[in-house]
Amino acid sequence: MDEERLERREQDILALERRGFSGPGAKERAIREELGLAPVRYYQLLNALLDDPRALAHDPVTVNRLRRVREARRAQR
Repeated sequence: MDEERLERREQDILALERRGFSGPGAKERAIREELGLAPVRYYQLLNALLDDPRALAHDPVTVNRLRRVREARRAQR
């Protein structure tokens, strides 16, 4: 297996983040139904992915956008 590539679940997490969701709870429902993850676990995995250079190489637009959101939230605290 190529260590430079993301696993399928990691790719699926980034793909879900690229989508827009309408209405409250739509994203959490998609996380549970499509990925089979609890939202808390999903966000733990997503946060780790944002620091993974493989994720940046796979989807730089999404990863950089999410990094900016994360930094803005940290700055507000």
